[in-house]
Amino acid sequence: MPTSTDLHIMADTRPIGVFDSGIGGLTVASAIMKRLPGEHLLYFGDTAHLPYGDKSPELITRYSLGITRFLMSHHVKAIVIACNTASSLGGKAVEAFVGNEIPVINVIDPTVRYVNKHYTVGKVGLIATKATVKSGIYSRKLHELNPAMPVEEVATPLLAPMIEEGFFDNNISKTIINSYLSNRRLKPVKKLILGCTHYPLILPEIERFYQGKVEIVDSAFQVAEALAAALEERNWLNTEQTKGRRTFYVSDFTESFQKSARLFFGNKLQLQQIDLWKDL
Repeated sequence: MPTSTDLHIMADTRPIGVFDSGIGGLTVASAIMKRLPGEHLLYFGDTAHLPYGDKSPELITRYSLGITRFLMSHHVKAIVIACNTASSLGGKAVEAFVGNEIPVINVIDPTVRYVNKHYTVGKVGLIATKATVKSGIYSRKLHELNPAMPVEEVATPLLAPMIEEGFFDNNISKTIINSYLSNRRLKPVKKLILGCTHYPLILPEIERFYQGKVEIVDSAFQVAEALAAALEERNWLNTEQTKGRRTFYVSDFTESFQKSARLFFGNKLQLQQIDLWKDL
């Protein structure tokens, strides 16, 4: 029987579970793989129900819990909710369901902590889905840390479906992005939070709009750091000197998802479609 010392040094080879409505969470998964290259990753993209941003809180919670059950059936050691809408509307339910067993990392809290830590003066802007903006979760959490921080939240509902359909870095995306960022409520901002994990895929276009005058805050790096800290605290890191496996499930196969996933993880990536909702 292994001793407590043996258990301390044994590699925890259980996978990390990551989920999103579609391709946006791939930006978070990629950051995790760069920060923790030896970890195995299990990703679920709920492409049958994207975008989440126009769904009700009750439906988002149902989807989030259904996906969590699926990930738990694969014995994951952590769950990363790589979707702002699911984090804001379904995050508490997921934490209540499995938070006593494994760490649950959402994309909002690490981002809020980063913005507060690096805040000096000026307005903080946020662009996100309708559901995330309606929840007011970013403003609420930022003001809990700094009540004097000015925060403006602007819903940008066309961006996620535009990105899912592959419309970025072209005239269509430029017109839509410029229209949203020209909103008077975002003038002037010192920092802009990308409140949807899809949005880093159009980061170059957003940066071109601001011409280096605004710090763009992408949550992926902060989430990866928070996950690493949570696993280190529990001694749950995979210490095997091997490259982690990547397994990708989707609820509906789409060419755009596969194309985007291969941009991050290479052409050998294979998607597995699973009808997670037939019994729910």
